[in-house]
Amino acid sequence: MTNPLLLRLFPFLAWFPISASLLRGDMIAGITGALVLVPKAMAYAQLSGLPIYYGLYVALVPAVLGALWGSSRQLSTGPVAIVSLMTAAAITPLAVPFSEEFIGLALVLAFLVGLIQFLLGAFKLGTIVNFVSHPVILGFMNAAAIIIALSQLDMLLGIPKGRSDSFLFDIWEMFGYLPQTHLPTLGMSVFALVLMLSLKKIPALSKLSVLIAVVVTIIVSAVAEFEHKTHNSADQITDQTTQQTARDYITTARLIQSMNVQATELSSQMREASKVRDIRTVTDLEYTIDLMKMDLQTLEAENKGRMHAMRKLQFERSQGSEDTATQLFLQGKVPGDVETDGRLWHIKKIEKNELKLVGGGDVVGKIPAGLPSFRIPPLSLDTIVTLLSAAFIIALVAFMESISMAKALAAQTKQRLDPNQELIGQGLANLCGSFFQSYPACGSFTGSAINLQAGAKTGFAMVFNGLFVAVTLLLLTPYLYHLPKATLAIIILLAVTSLITPKALKHTWQASRTDGIVALTTFVVTLVAAPHLDKGIMIGAILAILLFLYRTMKPRVAILGRFGDGTLRDIKMNPNLATSKHVVAMRFDGSLYFANIAHFEDAVLEAVADHKEAKYVLIVGDAINQLDASGEEVVHHLVERLRDTGVEIIFSGLKKQILDVMRATGLLEFIGSQNLFATENQALASIYDRLGEDAADDLLCPMPSNWKNA
Repeated sequence: MTNPLLLRLFPFLAWFPISASLLRGDMIAGITGALVLVPKAMAYAQLSGLPIYYGLYVALVPAVLGALWGSSRQLSTGPVAIVSLMTAAAITPLAVPFSEEFIGLALVLAFLVGLIQFLLGAFKLGTIVNFVSHPVILGFMNAAAIIIALSQLDMLLGIPKGRSDSFLFDIWEMFGYLPQTHLPTLGMSVFALVLMLSLKKIPALSKLSVLIAVVVTIIVSAVAEFEHKTHNSADQITDQTTQQTARDYITTARLIQSMNVQATELSSQMREASKVRDIRTVTDLEYTIDLMKMDLQTLEAENKGRMHAMRKLQFERSQGSEDTATQLFLQGKVPGDVETDGRLWHIKKIEKNELKLVGGGDVVGKIPAGLPSFRIPPLSLDTIVTLLSAAFIIALVAFMESISMAKALAAQTKQRLDPNQELIGQGLANLCGSFFQSYPACGSFTGSAINLQAGAKTGFAMVFNGLFVAVTLLLLTPYLYHLPKATLAIIILLAVTSLITPKALKHTWQASRTDGIVALTTFVVTLVAAPHLDKGIMIGAILAILLFLYRTMKPRVAILGRFGDGTLRDIKMNPNLATSKHVVAMRFDGSLYFANIAHFEDAVLEAVADHKEAKYVLIVGDAINQLDASGEEVVHHLVERLRDTGVEIIFSGLKKQILDVMRATGLLEFIGSQNLFATENQALASIYDRLGEDAADDLLCPMPSNWKNA
């Protein structure tokens, strides 16, 4: 039998001994899953703002580590749509997508996400995810799915897409480029969509529909020469106004880069000054940095306007190889003696003082062959502070998605699941993955479902899955060059359609109006605040907690009367119930704690004021689950106050934890054991014994003679 400590440190030892047939089944399941995972991994990397091969990196190291140190034997760890989008949302305001700086920040984000998850698991704090309620996640998932779908429009239509602090503004701006829709790209998108949907209807090919579509569109793209791109300098634009705009953009971009470097240096100086408590220097540097940030915002806005104007222009290019720069003419302004290449071109971006132009469809391009190398994330205090809140949100959302899938798998496989061990597994996957160029990963719904269906019995399925991805990186990357990005966009589009669930939102609204408000608020805030997706989660979670506190501040208080079958029921629901002038019976449907104890006190005093002849107040406490210090103190004063006026409070049905608090504080002795009863009938029998003959004919009086001993 394996040592428990060893199992804690190396949970995968529980898989052993493993038979050859079981290992063969895991190998088949792993390869089957990898065939689907490889194209999806590249698609999700595109969504995250990283070069597509980074998706394969996430499908390698994190996938293996998540399986080895996780709790679920079928959970597939890797890139997923939601986390990829949240990664892009967290980093896009800080760096340009696909740039080296962006990649470095993505690795830091993965490191922080992994560290947070690992620490939560190590300290057994997995229950913290309960603070993010189901309605919050539901609203977030639906909004994120819509954002993901809209974010692929530029890839589907072959049009430019801007980048700003407002996702909805970027989409609205993108609609202005619709007249520039590249018809071959649109045609490739429709072809890939029809092909995948058709293959899904064929049972024998449904699981491999994505892979087949990828292979077919690669072949079509290569044969039809789908890709056309070139580069030019601003000087080769013949229109003087446009040429000057491009030059101004390049000059301003250089200035922005220089100012960013300077701002970073000043921030370092400010930290050093803070260490020695040089307040004057810190204040001066803060002022200088703030002014610099304002200037940067102005310059960035100017360049954004220039790029928006240039992207609306279509160019014709003089005859020549696409690898060499030639003259660029505005559409329709080519001199009669100049021969063009017959294509329309538009500026995709300006990078390193060069105009990058596109005249055809966008393809994946060259993918570096080889496994991800060891690379230490560029950790710095500024970076950690900037990304920490986003990392915490991603860590929670990623774990919630992972544990939801793991629970669904465990229900079918009858496997025992340990949420804290799963947190450790996911944490190690992201933590170690960040050193091998991985951005944040989590449990994948699609990959896990394929694992289960393919018969995976242990985490070795994901080990084989990772080995297949490694083979792809080593040997197959040259064959992916002509893969259209439109195909990847369709893969993402089909993947997120299952996340849009209006029926679930409607069901939440029907079940609880407050939960419905939380879900809808999260949905709207996530959409409006995008790309800052963490705001949607944060506001939704805070709103859910506040509404919960509000509900518990004023729990239901029921004045009770005698029903025909002898039970006590709420007189508001049954106005004709028998009541008593001697006894006020009431039920408090909530715990007694600092937030609602004043409500309890007011309700008791109001009931006494409404029944001036009553000598006894019966508190039916079956629904009271908690009594804190504030509650204990108010109950003590309430009993004392009413006792002084000749009114006695009787309690029935109090739970053990309530009695324990009363016993520890002396409240139990103060109330008196003669005023505490297990059931309401016992309490009433005692009350009417004390009242004697004067209340023998009372309508609330227990009717069966044996109630006294009930």
